[in-house]
Amino acid sequence: MTPESHPSQHAAELRAAARHIGRRRFLTVTGAAAALAFAVNLPAAGAASAAELDAAKITDDPFTLGVASGDPLPDSVLLWTRLAPAPYQADSGLPAQRITVTWELALDERFRRVVRRGTATAHPEFHHTVHVEVDHLSPAHVYYYRFRVGRWISPAGRTRTAPAERARVSELTFGLVSCQRYDQGYYTAYRHLAEDDVEVVFHLGDYLYEYAVSAVGGSRAYPAGTLPDLFDHETVTLEDYRLRYALYKSDADLRAAHAAHPFVVTWDDHETENNYAGDVSEDEIPAEEFLLRRASAYRAYWENMPLRRPQLPDGPDVKLYRRLHWGRLAQFDVLDTRQYRSDQAYGDGWQYSGPESEDPARTLTGDAQERWLINGWHRSDALWNVVPQQVTFSRRFNSTTLPSKVSMDSWDGYPASRERILAGAQAAGIENLMVLTGDVHVHYGFDIKRDFGDPDSRTVGTEIVTTSVTSGGNGSEKPSNWATYMAANPHLKFYNGLRGYATVALGRESARADFKTVSQVTTEGAPLTTAASFVTEVGDQGLKPA
Repeated sequence: MTPESHPSQHAAELRAAARHIGRRRFLTVTGAAAALAFAVNLPAAGAASAAELDAAKITDDPFTLGVASGDPLPDSVLLWTRLAPAPYQADSGLPAQRITVTWELALDERFRRVVRRGTATAHPEFHHTVHVEVDHLSPAHVYYYRFRVGRWISPAGRTRTAPAERARVSELTFGLVSCQRYDQGYYTAYRHLAEDDVEVVFHLGDYLYEYAVSAVGGSRAYPAGTLPDLFDHETVTLEDYRLRYALYKSDADLRAAHAAHPFVVTWDDHETENNYAGDVSEDEIPAEEFLLRRASAYRAYWENMPLRRPQLPDGPDVKLYRRLHWGRLAQFDVLDTRQYRSDQAYGDGWQYSGPESEDPARTLTGDAQERWLINGWHRSDALWNVVPQQVTFSRRFNSTTLPSKVSMDSWDGYPASRERILAGAQAAGIENLMVLTGDVHVHYGFDIKRDFGDPDSRTVGTEIVTTSVTSGGNGSEKPSNWATYMAANPHLKFYNGLRGYATVALGRESARADFKTVSQVTTEGAPLTTAASFVTEVGDQGLKPA
């Protein structure tokens, strides 16, 4: 939940009912489903987990959920697909048998110059998803890929490798997206992003939402009965989460964006449950029960995202934080601010800071991830050090009268954790810091101050917050709190509440951020507008109108 987009009373009532029903369903799932959720590394590499299906028996298109790629390395790409002839069925219309999938990687979109090909196994234990890590490729190359099962050929995707590790890269343009609640609008932003000239897309969380989706698709207002009733309850079990990914990936615009660009993904809360913290559920159920739900959510996430083998869940745990490079131009430290955080202080929400929230022992990243980030900065020789993560890093006051409340779910609720990060960046000599953020369903552009309590404090970086793709409905250019936020936060340089995405172009001398919006999401086809553009200069951080 975000401070800019509170649910209606009706939605709150529905959610309360869903929690009651969901808890009952959760506690009555079969032991087999529970065991599967916690299974580690199933099936073992190369193991024949089940009989193999004759692909000729697949009579309907199995590539209904499209293709994707992710986490580009200088010599490797990760390719993804999931076989689902009947995506709105629990079994996806396939028997519990292994299926051999052929893949091809080419230099041209017509596949006349195929450079690599091979086979992979779609295991029923992983819901017939396929993750192919193609190695021994050339750096900084564009490739095209596709899959084949029997007589069926998937749509073609386009991906790329990163530049060589020590390459002196002159520029990189990437996209930022987050918060794509299916029942609150159409994915028009993704259609525009698919056509945009970016080299990689960072998804900063809330790829799906756990809330019930009605038979008319909520704000999409489909004809009655378009969607089956199985989506009309909160996701709790492994089957629930798998089916919800099928619903989201059934959207043609989302599939187009995945096919057009490699994605680097990280989660926030709604991929599991709103505002959970570590093993603490929003609904305050016992930790052992919530961890079973978390295991189901994490497993379904890995199955449906273009993630590599190191991110494979180990029961209710996943090491999602990881580091990517774009030559010597940029180092990307992708964070996970959900799995290891201390519980939100003062019961969550917007509260006044106090001894509980200011406790130095509190953490948003966990100690191991915090050390990993800061140690990585000490070893970095990149011009730009970029941190894709989830919740607002910069201070946000919601009142011009002091003291002001702050969000306990964001870094404001963990000020000691933020101070350790800023001190770590200073100690490592990081000069061009950029934090990428989602979550709040609005565009923000912040100057990151070394001391947010002092407006004259040194600006040590910038924070680019991308708005939602759909979450919160149509939104507005200037939300009702726009004037207050702009006055209360002098380091806030831009604020816009429409839907869309952002792009960032990193260069050797400066970076440019473009905040892009669509006029509405409750009807399809809205045009794309660049609402504002800012630059920040190498060695002189701070957002200035472009």
